[in-house]
Amino acid sequence: MKKAYVYIAAIVIVVIGVTLLLLYLSKDDTSSSNPNDLSNLVESKPLPIPPLLEDVNPDPNLAEFHLTAQHGVTEILDGIESETLGYNGNILGPVIKVHEGDRVKVVMKNDLREATTLHWHGLRVDGENDGGPHSGINPGETWEPEFTIEQPAATLWYHPHMMHATAKQVYEGLAGLFIIEDAVSDSLPIPKDYGVNDFPIIIQDKQLDASGNMQYDPGMNDMMMGLYGNAYLVNGAISPYLEVPKGMVRLRLLNGSNGRTYHFELHNGQEFYQIASDGGFLEKPVEMTSLTLSPAERAEILVDFSAFETGDEITLIDTVSELGKTISEDEVEVMKFTVTDTESEAYPIPEQLTEIDNIDPADAVVTREMVMAGVGSTLTINDKSMDMGVIDEVVNLNDTEIWEVSNKRTGVQGGMAHPFHLHGVQFQVIDRDGNPPPANETGWKDTILVEPGETVRIITTFNYKGIFMYHCHILEHEDAGMMGQYEVK
Repeated sequence: MKKAYVYIAAIVIVVIGVTLLLLYLSKDDTSSSNPNDLSNLVESKPLPIPPLLEDVNPDPNLAEFHLTAQHGVTEILDGIESETLGYNGNILGPVIKVHEGDRVKVVMKNDLREATTLHWHGLRVDGENDGGPHSGINPGETWEPEFTIEQPAATLWYHPHMMHATAKQVYEGLAGLFIIEDAVSDSLPIPKDYGVNDFPIIIQDKQLDASGNMQYDPGMNDMMMGLYGNAYLVNGAISPYLEVPKGMVRLRLLNGSNGRTYHFELHNGQEFYQIASDGGFLEKPVEMTSLTLSPAERAEILVDFSAFETGDEITLIDTVSELGKTISEDEVEVMKFTVTDTESEAYPIPEQLTEIDNIDPADAVVTREMVMAGVGSTLTINDKSMDMGVIDEVVNLNDTEIWEVSNKRTGVQGGMAHPFHLHGVQFQVIDRDGNPPPANETGWKDTILVEPGETVRIITTFNYKGIFMYHCHILEHEDAGMMGQYEVK
């Protein structure tokens, strides 16, 4: 009888041991098979603040900036190095700050092992200096564009625009902000101390592999829908924090991602004020609690941290669209703001920011249709794919035109949203499906998100000669040919 009890006890011990082993293996397998679970690899670090690029020319009538596109190595995750690209550094680039009326020269050297270009996204400039795919810079060569700043204060950006290589080069790190100031921005009582209460916020998502490397290796779905990563980077750092003073802070947000559209909120539901869109100040601040930015769009917002205690943390989150659920089914933390004991100047929200001369649609001499359609390798605008040797549209210099940009429903799901970008100009939104645009789209824009089945009418005046691009700013779509070119002459 005693021997039987011993056998039973032994069997029980074996069963318990096997059960625990299976549970352990199951837990380990779940963890290792979930490439999107990066929480155990991430240690939050201070937000990197890109430096302001020095004007190297002593001539007061000419601002000169030097950029070098170069290879680099960046630790995205602790102890794991990724090969990256940057301007004057390992990843991203310095901030170029200029003033309306400045004459600007840029010396851009290409130290990459491949050709690249340097496009001024949002700048009103002639075609020769726009930096589109016709302005390729071979390895070891330099490009020296010169132009005059003839537009109001705005947060623009610069990035490559090489045919069939834009997505890879931007993803690997080639991007930077281009800030314009003017008499209006100089006089407005808003935060403007760069790196103290006025911060650049470049948000991008990257696809980190099992080893933590961010190599650009798009799959079929990425080519069809645009790349959606499993990690959010801000100014090149994953899950950073920013120490902010108790008071009003200005954030210059850029969606620098290849394909992801963000829906930003503060985790506590706090309101903020949008004061500028792509091309500069809105006429009046717009109070909001949620902000949508598609690839290439910018927004300047004011956030008041004066009511918080020292050490309080407020999180910027992405509430995630159905298409964007590659990281979480719920909200995703982008970065944190940590309140310090530093008291900032009390800035009231201005009632008026600037005055915008609205273009009268009656002044338009032409209305053009731009129909975006297709998926995968059949992405088109007006049933055509990009051909560098073909001018798709011809525009007369100084003409005002209306462009009706529509997104044709495609496939079983009805298609996806496309951000439409127009080079060389800033435009105004007339309406969306015949309805007035929301208040934060009533200023100057250069990129507009168009939903499936939607038509957005925009209006602009073409004041600069040359060849320019128009395209979807999902970079994989652009590289696949969802782009055309127009010539102003």
